[in-house]
Amino acid sequence: MKHIFAAIVGAALALPLVGLVGDSGRVMAAELGDDGLHKAPWMRETFKDLREDLEEANSEGKRLALFFEQRGCVYCTKMHETVFPHPDVASYITENFFVVQLNLYGDVEVTDFDGETLSEKDMARKWGVLFTPTILFLPQEVGDVPAPQAAVATMPGAFGVGTTLDMFTWVNEERYAIDNGEDFQRYHARRIQERDNGSTD
Repeated sequence: MKHIFAAIVGAALALPLVGLVGDSGRVMAAELGDDGLHKAPWMRETFKDLREDLEEANSEGKRLALFFEQRGCVYCTKMHETVFPHPDVASYITENFFVVQLNLYGDVEVTDFDGETLSEKDMARKWGVLFTPTILFLPQEVGDVPAPQAAVATMPGAFGVGTTLDMFTWVNEERYAIDNGEDFQRYHARRIQERDNGSTD
């Protein structure tokens, strides 16, 4: 059963300013690549054949996650400045996830689980990805179906450290498969109470 974390774009969310700090005291985002996308150290360079990527992720005992971003995306920048560099988030992603970055308007070929090969931008259209960042989380086994059909969760938009870490944890611990009535929103609400740090994130 597919569970979708369908929160609307995090435009109104105030993300805490936690990240890598340069000499000027300014928060530093991950470095930009030639394609204008941020390149976090835990992102993988692959041939973007998702069947091969899933096999490699499984061989490392990690979960496959697909990150759609685009050049000039202010929400992507916010995530790369304030969320992904946070030590808890960065270490959790590094230890548990195999991340493949995709460009919403890119021309690099991507091979879907159903065998169809399209450019990144055409694959985004096929999958119905409309904005960035969008993260698709895949299970360990995927049949001959498009990635969104197989995804166990989709995280659309920019969120704070707590929400992001909770989503990655919820996926990694396979809580979507636990039939206890605690969907992601309930899990996240419980984690907010457990953190008890005055934040609603």
